[in-house]
Parts: sequence; structure tokens; C-alpha cells
Amino acid sequence: MSNTLLTALALMLVIEGILPFLVPGTWREAFRRLIEMGDGQIRFIGLTSMLAGLLLLYFVRH
Repeated sequence: MSNTLLTALALMLVIEGILPFLVPGTWREAFRRLIEMGDGQIRFIGLTSMLAGLLLLYFVRH
């Protein structure tokens, strides 16, 4: 179990690092826009991201 969790964490870090490495200007601009959003909008983005991840996990595991 811990090996799987560490693998998932490592993959997340690799994926999270792709955009700042390839297009740092676009990544910076995205964060600039994110800072201007309200808490509700950011929460909605987080909720949508979590639900998409859970849905993807469900289809991959079944």
C-alpha cells in the first residue's frame, strides 16, 4: 500500500512539474488569474478536480 501511495505521489509531482518546466510564462499567468478568483470559484475548481480524479480512478480500477 505505501509503495503504491509513494508511486502516486511521485507521478503527481512529475505531472505538476511539466507545465512550469515547458511553459513558465503561461503557468505564471494562470496563477495570476487564480489569485484574482474568489474563494467560491477556487473551491469549485478543487471540487471539480477531485471528482474528475475519483471518476478516473473508478474507471481505471474497474
